[in-house]
Amino acid sequence: MVPDYNSEVYKAYEIIKEGGIILYPTDTVWGIGCDATNPEAVAKIYALKKRAETQSMIVLMNGEKMMYNVFKEIPEAAWQIMDLSEKPTTLILDKPRNVAPNIIAPDNTLGIRIVKEPFCFKLLERMKKPLVSTSANISGEPTPKSFKEISPEIIKGVDYVVNLHHDKIAGKPSTIIKLTNDSQVKIIRK
Repeated sequence: MVPDYNSEVYKAYEIIKEGGIILYPTDTVWGIGCDATNPEAVAKIYALKKRAETQSMIVLMNGEKMMYNVFKEIPEAAWQIMDLSEKPTTLILDKPRNVAPNIIAPDNTLGIRIVKEPFCFKLLERMKKPLVSTSANISGEPTPKSFKEISPEIIKGVDYVVNLHHDKIAGKPSTIIKLTNDSQVKIIRK
């Protein structure tokens, strides 16, 4: 059976635009997400994960236009890293704007990843805003490798579970690279 991406994008979008949170497959692992510009929705995710708001979460984007809406300056190295990366890579960049304040790290940075996975890409096209993406686990517990490893507490705590790829084993979490506007590069996770 072919997954119905359009139907799932529509359902997820309807929940997100009302301030809800979703459980969905990403290009790496199962994620919990919401509109990254909605501080109340972001707060719901922190509460569900039992995570301190000082531990920021990343956002997914679908291209250059969305990136420039969130960052005034993007180091040239960011484009090179994204072009050369063979696996999903999260970049932590300086001075985000136009997103919920409670998603920005205490050092005024934000982790972002450009997605290619069809569901996420189509959802982002529909939202026209970044999508929060954090692993589908209670803070401090292991990241689930498949849908069946996600705790019932997480599944019950979201407003919608995307009905795609429930049988797929997740990939590895993304590589994380921090880039500052003054060209410093730090690898956080390989």
